[in-house]
Amino acid sequence: MAEETRTSFRRDPARPGKRRSTVALERSVERRRTGLDTPLETRRPVLPTPSVDPEAFGRWSERFARFMGTASFIVGMTVFVAVWIVWNTFAPPALQFDPRALNYTLLTLILSLQASYAAPLILLAQNRQADRDRVQAEQDRQRAERALADTEYLAREVAALRIALREVATRDFVRSELRDLVEEVTAELARRPRTQGSALPADTD
Repeated sequence: MAEETRTSFRRDPARPGKRRSTVALERSVERRRTGLDTPLETRRPVLPTPSVDPEAFGRWSERFARFMGTASFIVGMTVFVAVWIVWNTFAPPALQFDPRALNYTLLTLILSLQASYAAPLILLAQNRQADRDRVQAEQDRQRAERALADTEYLAREVAALRIALREVATRDFVRSELRDLVEEVTAELARRPRTQGSALPADTD
């Protein structure tokens, strides 16, 4: 009896070890069945990427773009280029770091580098300004819609008040009615005979 119990326990399919192997097999099959419609798990990058605050960078680019559009930048850039050319033209050859014989190669590279960085920064500042203009236009449209709704509501209220005032007796109307009533009473008193006083009993001495 004990041997049969041991044999049945060994052949029991509900053992924990067999359950673990079955679950692992099912998981591996599910992993193989993943297709294009199944999103992949996020993986950590091998190399750490530098994190840049887009808002701070955008503000800096706007300040730089505004500075480039000022007269100070133009005057300063003109003075810098003029000093550079004069020094490398009339200075002693031993002190020239960008000689005229090489057509001011270093100055050309500096100006090209500045232009290559200035153009994206100006575009970024323009995009931020366009986003602000779009938000401002949306807010203006919402305010205009609210103002139009308020105006229509006030117009309906004024029309309702005018209709209600037509049924209310005004001061001029009351005066005219009282005037007509006074005239009618006066005319009625004038028509009555004045003999009503003789019908009264005379006083006896």
